[in-house]
Amino acid sequence: MLPWKRVVRSLVRPLTALLLTAAVAAVPAATAHASDAPSSGWNDYSCKPSAAHPRPVVLVHGTLGNSVDNWLSLAPYLKKRGYCVFSLDYGQLSGVPLFHGLGPIDKSAGQLSAFVDQVLAATGAPKADLVGHSQGGMMPRYYLKFLGGAAKVNALVGLAPDNHGTDLDGLTKLLPYFPGAADLIKATTPGLADQVVGSDFLTRLNTGGDTVPGVHYTVIATKYDEVATPWRTQYLSGPDVHNVLLQDLCALDLSEHVGIALFDRIAFHEVANALDPAHATATTCASAFS
Repeated sequence: MLPWKRVVRSLVRPLTALLLTAAVAAVPAATAHASDAPSSGWNDYSCKPSAAHPRPVVLVHGTLGNSVDNWLSLAPYLKKRGYCVFSLDYGQLSGVPLFHGLGPIDKSAGQLSAFVDQVLAATGAPKADLVGHSQGGMMPRYYLKFLGGAAKVNALVGLAPDNHGTDLDGLTKLLPYFPGAADLIKATTPGLADQVVGSDFLTRLNTGGDTVPGVHYTVIATKYDEVATPWRTQYLSGPDVHNVLLQDLCALDLSEHVGIALFDRIAFHEVANALDPAHATATTCASAFS
């Protein structure tokens, strides 16, 4: 008979793989490294913000994403509209190339803090705007709340952010039936464990309120989200919060968790509105062609 610990591991490993598969969903295979990002406007440290767009935009990828693949459409979209655009890699695990956002989220927030300082120093701007997908829309809230980010950030825009955790369509509810599963996931992929509903990280993040003063918050969600579930838990509560459901803007929008950041120009239009509310225009189905 196999030792009990070996039995647990034999059961947990497939479950961990299933959790990873559900989290990555339809993420495409990585095609580039951060160093391959376009040099004109996107990660161009010679870019100086204009009077029209005085703050650089920092893009924060999601779990299992990276600084390039997550932003192959949105970064050029913003660049074309005159923004200085930057993106970082965070949450790297040793021996796991390209698929990031798996490290402890509080440590990832520290990486974001250092990157924002680097961008502000290069551009000369006093503040940046942050746009994040999934974990990348939630993790910056730790930076804002605990690492002094509120003094350096004007707005946080989250695309399908798991602000109050995820149950992966109920999949995480299976964890108690696999003794040792939660501990193994936390030990091997802490960034995943931190995102499960009720985690110690999320409890700390959300205790005392979702927001901090001085930052403008926008959450853009889709009711077809299959990863950050239930989708309504993505919304934030507090002052200066704008929660948006894509299907309220365009009932024909079928984007799910990955598509909202990869190619949904309706969502992109709403991001642009959040970055420049003084010149916002109505987001409709026609925004897909704007």
